[in-house]
Amino acid sequence: MKLNLTDTHTHLYSRQFDSDRGAMMQRALAAGVHKMYLPNVDSTSIDAMLALEAAYPAHCFAMMGLHPCSVQANYQDELAIVREWLDRRPFVAIGEIGIDLYWDKTHIEAQQEAFLTQCEWAKALDVAIVIHTREATERTIDLVREVKDERLRGIFHCFGGTVREAEAIIDLGFHLGIGGVLTYPKSGLHKTLEAIDLQYIVLETDAPYLAPIPHRGKRNESAFLRLVAEHLAAVKQTTLEHIAAATNATAEKIFAKKTKSLPQQILQEN
Repeated sequence: MKLNLTDTHTHLYSRQFDSDRGAMMQRALAAGVHKMYLPNVDSTSIDAMLALEAAYPAHCFAMMGLHPCSVQANYQDELAIVREWLDRRPFVAIGEIGIDLYWDKTHIEAQQEAFLTQCEWAKALDVAIVIHTREATERTIDLVREVKDERLRGIFHCFGGTVREAEAIIDLGFHLGIGGVLTYPKSGLHKTLEAIDLQYIVLETDAPYLAPIPHRGKRNESAFLRLVAEHLAAVKQTTLEHIAAATNATAEKIFAKKTKSLPQQILQEN
């Protein structure tokens, strides 16, 4: 059976791949990773991301959003650029967006405003959101709960939390993005995932970050997604092929809808 994996979160446009991007993409395809979803960071990452999508239109799919670590004093200008792109063409999701209190708590109010604004845009477009949360899981869950309706859906990327947190996320209609951290023995993530139904899980690398064992500490890439899938198969006591089929089906459902542009009313309100 031909393996077919989906990397739901990977920064393959990063400068860390400039010297061997073509070879890296071929390694991913050879490893059975045929779809790679590209989260945006801020205005500086858009050109490279869209160039990669254009070079591999059957395999790479761009999101649009403002990363919380890029929410600075000029965040309104950055949001305006995101909004302009959302009105210009379809994107598979709004991401990555969220709350990050690990690096800097200075702009927490602005992070929350940027996150909630982008959630409203996602609802208007009926597309998924991809959430980055670090040192802020409970706060982010509470914010999603505030604005949740039947249109708001997506992924809590790089999930590494408890069963209780996982269940709270699932109760909101969201999914868990699982990557290389699953392979780290001290993470305890395998214990959490034993209690979580496979239908709520998708796979990711977050390349070039968080490489799985045995590549931990080195540059991550989408080809390594197979290692994550193998670990998840062991946790779930099932086959690699079953993990691939189940997580692919979930990813297809999450990223299915696209809308061409934001309604003019939403543009004016935000």
